[in-house]
Amino acid sequence: MSTESSTKEPASFVGTLPQHVAIIMDGNGRWAQQQGKLRTFGHKAGVKAVRASVRYARKKGIKALTLFAFSSENWKRPKDEVNILIQLFNLVLASEVKKLNKNNIRLKVIGDLSAFDQKLVEKIRKAELLTENNTALTLNVAANYGGRWDIVKAVQKIADDVKQGRIKAEDITEDSFNQYTCMSDLPALDLMIRTGGDHRISNFLLWQSAYAEFYFCETLWPDFDEQKFDDAILDFCQRQRRFGQIGAQVSPDNQG
Repeated sequence: MSTESSTKEPASFVGTLPQHVAIIMDGNGRWAQQQGKLRTFGHKAGVKAVRASVRYARKKGIKALTLFAFSSENWKRPKDEVNILIQLFNLVLASEVKKLNKNNIRLKVIGDLSAFDQKLVEKIRKAELLTENNTALTLNVAANYGGRWDIVKAVQKIADDVKQGRIKAEDITEDSFNQYTCMSDLPALDLMIRTGGDHRISNFLLWQSAYAEFYFCETLWPDFDEQKFDDAILDFCQRQRRFGQIGAQVSPDNQG
């Protein structure tokens, strides 16, 4: 786990770039309060950082970018703020999907959509359908998502398959379990970034983050630009990922 790097040269990247990056986009409300404005203003300002992150991931050849837009716990926030978040999600879907499609980016929304208005769910499904064959980048937007929910849903699906005789309980492995979770068709999570200064993952991608590298930075989300993303990737590339082995067992080609 690390704070921000001071190195600014992307040309100094050494090792393998992450193929799947997740970001907890924290600090919108505090950013707005620092500007003397309502917290909801920060959420609107955060859309610019989303665009910058998607642009950066697309440019660097990252295969999957997962953004924590709305957690299953965010319903506990003040009603006005929740309503603004939902409205903003609607607006972003309407304004950004064609741009994503033009740039060969696939959109996938993960989470429990049953809590959302049916019209919003229909917009989500249409956006996913429009972009489903795009290959440059998969953009996952986690909405009403929780890591525990993801695991419980996987267990429920497995239990049903066992009950129906499609699989046997003794055949369940880590690999087969993974096939029942969100994003099972994507590369394993390599790097999780959290902005805003807090050092926790807040029930995000619990299963997927087992061997992810964590990067925490003080930058509030609306100020997270391509340079800040670059800092996180550079930090990742300077690490040695051992996956349970000792350093001497890991070849230089596996460092990154």
